[in-house]
Amino acid sequence: MPKLFIFPLIVWIVALVAMYLWGGAHAFFLAAVLTILEVTLSFDNAVVNAKILAKMDAKWQGRFLTWGIFIAVFLTRFVLPILIVAASVGMAPYAVAMLAAYDPAAYGHLLEGAHEAIAAFGGAFLVMVSLKYFFDTAKEVHWLHFIERHLSRWGRIEAIEIALTLVALLIIGFLIPEHAGTILSAGVIGIVLFIMMQGVANAFTLEAAGAGSFALFIYLNILDAAFSLDGVVGAFAITDQLPIIVVGLGVGAYFVRSLTLYLVQHKTLDTLEYLEHGAHYAILGLALAMFASIFVKVPEAVTGLVGLVFVGAALWSSLKKRKQAHA
Repeated sequence: MPKLFIFPLIVWIVALVAMYLWGGAHAFFLAAVLTILEVTLSFDNAVVNAKILAKMDAKWQGRFLTWGIFIAVFLTRFVLPILIVAASVGMAPYAVAMLAAYDPAAYGHLLEGAHEAIAAFGGAFLVMVSLKYFFDTAKEVHWLHFIERHLSRWGRIEAIEIALTLVALLIIGFLIPEHAGTILSAGVIGIVLFIMMQGVANAFTLEAAGAGSFALFIYLNILDAAFSLDGVVGAFAITDQLPIIVVGLGVGAYFVRSLTLYLVQHKTLDTLEYLEHGAHYAILGLALAMFASIFVKVPEAVTGLVGLVFVGAALWSSLKKRKQAHA
């Protein structure tokens, strides 16, 4: 087993033992299931993060695992949903936090009620991530060549990804007028946040490598939040016990971040050139699923399967091409 995964495995074992002592075999099982789901459904996240992480210096790559895991577990999976719920229902964040701690069933109900805002924000941000990649006019390597070469040409239209995302939000808001304000506000925040982080990250030159790494570090954690928000809501469908959710999703996030660093250190994306393409198709699928979930319930298994199919197919194509190149 690679060294990067030994410590996360130890943390997982200790966490599961703690869950067993706290809530018995039932808590142990649910925490294990949530961890496995988080890792399985977040492989595309790891691939995309690895591409960004590779641009950071070694110090900030290490902080992605140390400082970043605190952000992933506490801020993204606990504090951020509380803030979203508080803004959606007009409650004080402290009151929502107390509800989460002492009445998780009621908190889960409120979190489900804030689903439109969560889906609009996360969907808009992730659509921007995927479209920005495919509309890149400098992109020369194409996996699904017929589709991607046309998308690359469309990138000549200034800010086309912003226009398309705004149109999608307007259509959704028109179809659900009672939630139009929430959907448009949350979606626009997602778009603006993506634009700001892209701009900040691109503004730093190589001479300001440390500051550039810091900007990319912030961007990575925002990207992780967009990926994870829908998973937090889905976790309440499995259990309403907050300690189980935090432990299960938190340890899963640690494994995913370790996987991201492993991909960077072993330069996996350099040898499997279509893997990044598959990951961005998976991100687009997740974003569209988040938008669709505003209208109908979309099981996490479906979105996870879509991601695994795209990433798996891209991996197979990459291995095939590498084998042909070696031959």
